Amino acid sequence: MMTPRWLFAALWLLATPALSAPRLSPVCEPVNAEAVDGPREFAPEVTRALDAIVRAELSQGPVAGLTVGVTRGAQRWVCGYGLRDMAKRLPATPRTTYRMASVTKSFTAVAVLQLVEQGKLDLDADIHTLVPGYPAKQWTVTVKDLLGHLSGVPTYDGVASSNNVKPVSTLEAISAFSEKPLAFEPRTRYLYSTWGYNLLGAAVEAASGKSYRDYLREKVFQPSGMEHADLDVTATRDEHQAVGYRVKEGVLKPSRFLDVSSRFGGGGTRATVGDMLGFGRAVLAHRLVTRDTMGKMQASMATSDGRLTDYGMGFATYPLRGHYLVAHAGGQPETTTLLVMFPAEDTVIALATNIEGEAKRLRRLSIRLMEGVLEGGVTRRDAHFTDPVDSVVYEGLGRIASYGLAYHLWATRGPGTLPPDEDLPGAFARVSELLDRKRIGKDGKGALERIRSGHDPKLGSVFIRVGAQMARTLEKAHGPERLLAYPAEGPLSFFADYLAACEAQGVPDTERFGEPLRADLLRFVAGWKRAEVPALLRLRLDEEQNPEPHWPTLKKAAALSPDVRPDYSDELLRIAEGFAWRKQAVNRVRWLERAVELHPRSVDARWALSQALLTVKRDGEVLAHLQEALATPQGAVSLAPMSFIKRVVMDSEAPPRVGLGLLRAGVALHPESPELWDALAKREKAQGHKAEAKAALRQARRAREARPEPSSSEPPANRAGVDRGSGPVPDDHGLVRPRQTL
Repeated sequence: MMTPRWLFAALWLLATPALSAPRLSPVCEPVNAEAVDGPREFAPEVTRALDAIVRAELSQGPVAGLTVGVTRGAQRWVCGYGLRDMAKRLPATPRTTYRMASVTKSFTAVAVLQLVEQGKLDLDADIHTLVPGYPAKQWTVTVKDLLGHLSGVPTYDGVASSNNVKPVSTLEAISAFSEKPLAFEPRTRYLYSTWGYNLLGAAVEAASGKSYRDYLREKVFQPSGMEHADLDVTATRDEHQAVGYRVKEGVLKPSRFLDVSSRFGGGGTRATVGDMLGFGRAVLAHRLVTRDTMGKMQASMATSDGRLTDYGMGFATYPLRGHYLVAHAGGQPETTTLLVMFPAEDTVIALATNIEGEAKRLRRLSIRLMEGVLEGGVTRRDAHFTDPVDSVVYEGLGRIASYGLAYHLWATRGPGTLPPDEDLPGAFARVSELLDRKRIGKDGKGALERIRSGHDPKLGSVFIRVGAQMARTLEKAHGPERLLAYPAEGPLSFFADYLAACEAQGVPDTERFGEPLRADLLRFVAGWKRAEVPALLRLRLDEEQNPEPHWPTLKKAAALSPDVRPDYSDELLRIAEGFAWRKQAVNRVRWLERAVELHPRSVDARWALSQALLTVKRDGEVLAHLQEALATPQGAVSLAPMSFIKRVVMDSEAPPRVGLGLLRAGVALHPESPELWDALAKREKAQGHKAEAKAALRQARRAREARPEPSSSEPPANRAGVDRGSGPVPDDHGLVRPRQTL
C-alpha cells in the first residue's frame, strides 16, 4: 500500500509538540463577481480546476503554508493553503507575508531602469563611480552588466559569506565582497550574483538620494498597489508573517535564522502573494517604466560570443511551450517564491511557501496552473522516440515551434521585438541543414548541441526567425486565435498546419522544408495518434490517487507505436518519488523500472532508477543503465562529467550511499575526468573510506596530468545560469530552466 511522504511528515508533526499537521482547506480572497472596475472572479469551473491542481501537488510531500495567486486580465484568484505558523496553527491566507528572496531583484531592476529613464543613472556607467565603497576592478563593470548577471562580480563563496545573522548597513553589505576580484571579464560569461544586485541597490540610493527602502516603497510598491510589501527586517514584521521551515529527512523543522539586510538589493524584501500579483500587473501594464524600456528588460541578454543567457534586466526570460515567459524565483531560509508573467496573454502567476528549497515544486505547480488558465486544462506531454536521430529531429522541431511562436506573440501582443529579418531563405536553409538526418546520424551529440544553440545570435537566431515566420503564415491562414492553441497541442500540430498552409498560401519554396523532414513529420504524427490515450488528455498519472489501473493501458498504447509515443516519464518518476527512499524502496524501484520499460531512452528515467537500485543495494545493475543513458545524444550532453557532478549534488535528499555509488559509476563512464575523481574522493572521505579516497585522488592527479592543454579558441565554460542539455542547476534564486520542454 502506498504511503506518501506527506503522511510521514504528518505523523512526525503529531508526535512533536512544537509543530502540528497543517490543514489544507484554503482561505481565499473574496472577489466581486459583478465588479466593473476592480478584479473579477474566474469562472467557477476554472477555480475548481486550479484548486484541484494545488491540492494534488500538496498531497505529494511535506506541507506547511502555501499561498497561490493567478490573474488573467481583470480576473483574479488568490488562496492560502496550510499553515503560516505550525506551532500556533495559524492558517496561510492571502494576507500572509513571505520573504520574497530573489524576487527582490526584479524590484531592484525596475528601480534602476526608472532612474535611467529620468537621466539619473546610465546603463553604461562604471559601478564604482556610483558606489564609492566598491573599488575599480581590472575590467569596467557597468550597470547593465550587473542587471544581466554578466558582470563577473562573484556570488557567495562559502557558508560564512551567506549566513549573516546581524543587521548591516548598505556600506557594510558592500564591504563583504568589495575587495574580491571579478570572476571573469564582463560579458564573457553568465554568473548569477546577489552581491551584484546589492551594488545596484546602492546605486539606487546614490542616484535617488533616498534610502533603498524609501525608494522602493514610493516608486515601486505604491504604484503597483503592493500594500503590504516592505524590507524584511524585524521592525516590519507582524502577526501575518509566515514562520519558516525546512525539510530534513522527509519532515519539517524550523528554519535557521538569517538576517537578509546583507542581501538587501538582491533578496531583502517581504510581501504577500497579492502584492506579487500587483507588481506583475504593473509590469504588464507598463505602469512602472515605459513599454519600450520594459521590452528591453524582458529581452534575454547575450554573452560577447553570441549566446543568449535566458536572463534580461531583472527577469529570467525565455519561451516555454510557445509562451513567452518573464519570471523570477527566490529561495532563502524561511521561504521559496516564484513570480511568472506571460506578457502576450496578460497573465500572472505568483506562488510563495514558507518551506525552503521548494523551487522545483513551485515551478512544477506554476506549469500546471499555466495549463489550467492558458491551455484549457490539457496535459501537455513531449514525445518519446526509440531512434536517437528521431529524438534530435523532434527536439529541433520543438525549439523552432516554441521560440518562433513565443517571440511572434511577444512582439505582436507584448513589448518585445524580433531579431532583424535578414535573408529569410538562408535561415530556412540553415534550419534544414541543422535537422538533416545524415548529419545528425554522424554526430548525434554535436548535432544536439548545435540545435540547442539554434536560437542564439551566434547562429543568426535562425530558430526564432524561421519559427516566427511560420507563426505569421499560420496567423494569416487561420487567424490570431489559432496561434493560442499550439502551446497545448505541441510542435507536431504547429508544423503539420504550417506545411498545409504553405500549399494554401502559395508560400515560396525557399520558405518550405525538404521532403525528408516532411516525411519525418508525417511519421511522427501517425505514431503519436496510434499511441495517444484520450482518457489521459486532461489528467496526470501522478495526480491520480491510484495510478495502477492505468499501467496496462500505457503498455498497450506503447505496443501500438514502438517508435514514437507520448512521454509519461516525468509522471512515472513523480509517482516513484511518492515512495520513501528506504521504507518503500521496492515500490519506488518498481515504478522506475516501468518508466524505463516505457521510455528506454529517457536519461532521467535511467538516472532515477540508478539511484533507487543503489538504495536497495543492487549496485551491480547501475552502470549498465547509465551506459544506456550516455549512449543517447541527450545523455552524451547531460551526463558529461560536470553535468554528472551537478546531478549528484542536486540529489540532496538521497541517502549518502546513493551519491557515492553514482560517482563510482561516473568515474567508470569518464575515467579521464579529474573533476569526477575529485568529487568521488570527497565522498569516499566523507564516508570514512580513507584508502578509497586516497586512491581516487591519485587517479585525479593522473587524469589531470594526461589532460591536453585547452585550445585558445575554446569558449568559456558556464555561460548561463542553466545550461541547456545539462539538466537543471540547483537554483533557488533565478529560475530552473526546463530540460527539454520548450
